Amino acid sequence: MTSPDDPGRTYRDTALRPYVLTKGRARPSRNTISIDTLLIATDPAPPLPISAGRQERALLAMCRGLLSLVEAAARLELPVSVVRVLASDLVDSGHLTARAGSPQSPQLSRELLQEVLNGLRAL
Repeated sequence: MTSPDDPGRTYRDTALRPYVLTKGRARPSRNTISIDTLLIATDPAPPLPISAGRQERALLAMCRGLLSLVEAAARLELPVSVVRVLASDLVDSGHLTARAGSPQSPQLSRELLQEVLNGLRAL
């Protein structure tokens, strides 16, 4: 995305832009949204308010299909931290649904870990 003020300059080139996009917030309202969170637009999605920015509109449009937060950040060419805040706002307003990404790693038993350690020592 290029800056409207200077076509050769991207939003990544301006230090203030991410702060403005998140309305000064550095953290999302939902701590459950991480880089591997899967986002999908609610069906039917309520209309966005007039005050919604171009980035929120683009994020909602690209989430018509299932998309991870990190993929959305790459497509928007914005820092992941900014997209986390934007996605969190859209989940709060009922426009997006967030699903857990990859499952948490299973708890390994002490016996299995000991067998792995013994096998490594035997090498």
